[in-house]
Amino acid sequence: MTFRERLGHLLPESHRQLYVGGRWVPGSAGGRIDVIDPADGSVLTDVADGTLDDARAALDAAAAAQADWAATAPRERGEILRRAFGLVTAHADDLALVMSLEMGKPIAEAKGEVTYGAEFLRWFSEEAVRIHGRWMHNPAGGSRLLTVRKPVGPCLFITPWNFPLAMGTRKIGPAIAAGCTMVVKPAAQTPLTMLMLAGLLAEAGLPAGVLNVVTTSDSGALSSTLQADARLRKVSFTGSTSVGKKIVEQSADQLQRVSMELGGNAPFLVFADADVDAAVDGAMLAKMRNMGEACTSANRFLVEAPVAEEFATKLAERMGALRVGRGQDVGVQVGPLIDAKVVASVKASVEDAVARGARLLTGGQAPEGDGYFFTPTVLADVPVDADAVTAETFGPVAPITTFTEEDEAIRLANATEYGLAAYAYTRDLARTIRLAERLETGMLGINTGLVSNPAAPFGGVKASGFGREGGFEGIEEYLDTTYVALPAG
Repeated sequence: MTFRERLGHLLPESHRQLYVGGRWVPGSAGGRIDVIDPADGSVLTDVADGTLDDARAALDAAAAAQADWAATAPRERGEILRRAFGLVTAHADDLALVMSLEMGKPIAEAKGEVTYGAEFLRWFSEEAVRIHGRWMHNPAGGSRLLTVRKPVGPCLFITPWNFPLAMGTRKIGPAIAAGCTMVVKPAAQTPLTMLMLAGLLAEAGLPAGVLNVVTTSDSGALSSTLQADARLRKVSFTGSTSVGKKIVEQSADQLQRVSMELGGNAPFLVFADADVDAAVDGAMLAKMRNMGEACTSANRFLVEAPVAEEFATKLAERMGALRVGRGQDVGVQVGPLIDAKVVASVKASVEDAVARGARLLTGGQAPEGDGYFFTPTVLADVPVDADAVTAETFGPVAPITTFTEEDEAIRLANATEYGLAAYAYTRDLARTIRLAERLETGMLGINTGLVSNPAAPFGGVKASGFGREGGFEGIEEYLDTTYVALPAG
């Protein structure tokens, strides 16, 4: 059985429709969206193209299910999530293949995302039974203060193409745990993983109407239409800052709760006292996860002058040795980028840096032939005003800039509108504390190239958004508080 034949078996036409009110239904207009294989540019399959009427029907289903779902025992909600965790884990190979086919990442990395994404289901299965308020005496006496936590209500989730499973589960998991219903709009480039996840959640026993999935080619119209509806109480979006700002603006009319996980321009700081080999290992993780197509990807390498040449040489050697190819092929470490537009943007960023005086140590090309590939690239002596430093580069490009002292490193690291993630390699504990206090970032990895963890709060500051996903904080985004004043008796 070929990979495409296996895909057809996993997601037959009946499951490439919209999922509304517990049923697979065709889009009301009968339109279809082609899903493109980024490894060769061909049409992989297609899914239903939902209309605004379909979106309204999905919100109708979510609103109708909200009261009963909110009244469902927390233990039952947790058990559904736990069963879903088991099903996702059991279907890891199938989910990894679907993900690899529709967005390009190598199978091994896709399996890593399945493991990571499933953990949000397990984490929030445990948090579902830990929602609590408080009881206290009025400090002035004469009464008692009681707080009750309640689900926010129907939510809209807009998920990106780069992590089609994990960006879904880290929104869906806490919403289910809190007792919220939802409409999910996956990215048009990568709808298949979410549709498969919807099927597994139904198999886990999630009641009809709690989760609704609408695939559409017009995400902007869907979000503006649903946000104009007073029944929608919460929006969570992962994507670009420009689109996130628009969604926040639209939330004002109905005063909806919003969580925004937006762009990034993560600095990766290497100090002269660092273990350079460990820093290179961390750089490979922080830069090459998902071919560099990640908001947490290390986007700027700031290296102290005494170790800059050693770091650049070793990183270029490691990056240049990576095998590029179709994500489903054995041994491939770097798959295609998502589309031709991203390839062109990455290429332009590299050319701009070289034109400004940067040294190209390895890579820097889009190979001829089919597919949206770009070779892993390392640039040294990159000026701070180059596009590769100032803008988020969604691809396998590592621009290296040197610094001479700590204050300069911090100034350069903070010289961006973004503040999602940062990384630093140093053996100095006092410096670690200073970095934690002075770097403008929502997450900081010290001597590690990986910060994402379902048990930790994920999110940023400045133009990288607000709100947190994961950790104890994640479920708070889906709960309202009611205060009750009680007489003493």
